[in-house]
Amino acid sequence: MIALGAVAIDFALRSLLVDQAKAQIAQTADQIALVAREASSFGFSEDAAPVLIRLSDRATLDRWASANEYIQIDTAQGQILGKSSNLGGVAFAPVTPGGDRQYTMMRVGGVRPTTMLVLDRVLTDAEGRALAVAHVGERLDIVDELTGRARAILLAVTIAAMIMIAGASYFVAQSATDPIERLTAAVAEIGSERLDRRLRWQRRDEVGRLAAAFDAMLDRLQSAFARERQFISDASHELRTPLTVINANAQMLQRWGDRDPQVLRTSLEAIADESGRLAAMVSGMLTLAKAESGDAIPKEPLVVERIVDDVVLHAREPAHVKGLRLEARHPVAAQTVVVGDAGLLRQLITNLVDNAIKFTESGEVAVAVRRDDGHAIVEVADTGPGIDDAAADRLFDRFFRGDPAHARNIEGTGLGLAIVRSIARVHGGTVSASRRPEGGSVFSVSLPAEPESFTPAQ
Repeated sequence: MIALGAVAIDFALRSLLVDQAKAQIAQTADQIALVAREASSFGFSEDAAPVLIRLSDRATLDRWASANEYIQIDTAQGQILGKSSNLGGVAFAPVTPGGDRQYTMMRVGGVRPTTMLVLDRVLTDAEGRALAVAHVGERLDIVDELTGRARAILLAVTIAAMIMIAGASYFVAQSATDPIERLTAAVAEIGSERLDRRLRWQRRDEVGRLAAAFDAMLDRLQSAFARERQFISDASHELRTPLTVINANAQMLQRWGDRDPQVLRTSLEAIADESGRLAAMVSGMLTLAKAESGDAIPKEPLVVERIVDDVVLHAREPAHVKGLRLEARHPVAAQTVVVGDAGLLRQLITNLVDNAIKFTESGEVAVAVRRDDGHAIVEVADTGPGIDDAAADRLFDRFFRGDPAHARNIEGTGLGLAIVRSIARVHGGTVSASRRPEGGSVFSVSLPAEPESFTPAQ
């Protein structure tokens, strides 16, 4: 585009200079034509000789000529009558028929070879009769010199502009690609063992936003990897004990099982207990995985009070065995509707109720449902020993069992409350635990509720 622009400027400049030359020689030709017409109008005969003599006078022609302008007068038949002194031995070609007011280009040799622009003009008298032909020419040396200089300047400017544009393009390209290359290199250096690294770029453009998004993704990945590593560590620790017990009792059966009925019975009971615990732990892990899958969970409108009543009904027997009173507290006609998976929400409330029964030695466990600011609140309160404030933040971690001294004495896998938190999260809710002022603990789950006018499917 720059080269084309330079060519266009060069062409326009030359055309302008040639047009100026044309105007100059046309003006001279007009002056000669005017003199011829006036000279013929003063004569009293039809003889054109006096006019031709005056037009062919060299002194007169030299006054019309200049350093770059040349004059030649021909008869109407094409014979040369006179020339300006600067023409020397050069002669203009006779005018062609119909060549009046016609511009032609003529190549001139000699010491200063050049191109000459020539205008042929038929000179007429007052009555329009042809008297002679005037040839007015102008050398285009100055035009060629000016256009040559302009062409050199344009060439230099074009080259400089192209160099500048190339440099600017390279700089812009480097500015655009260098951050991406550095981002690519930084990303390539980050593996699963170096998730603590961050780009921390302060750019405000698209690349900066991409880097910020990548840092945010690394935050999530690091948290997820940390949780998974902790889960694997905790799971391997929790699985080691029952597997060790099962293995030890299997070896006892191999050695003495066929000779000692007591060893046979004790070992089989231990294997059954520990395998049951393993099955419960695996089931809890599967439930946890399902709860954390999120998008794969089918959801439907559900009445929270119905789920609570069903859970309380099935948990009354283990509560009664421990001498505990278990109650569901909500208005009889209440219908608090949430959208979710019935099985998971039933598991959530069941885990909270089972946890309360396990850790409560006397008193009661109450499950309350209420509505608060567009949310369904399920509270499970007990009269147990309460929650240690220092351990409150870890209650919902996988395999966390509270007081280590009593952990092995209480049945469970350590996944119950972790499952509760995951189910609450996948339903857009939260779960919290706190100590009751009058003693005991209260676990509270908050889930988004449908408008009160919503009627669930029966």
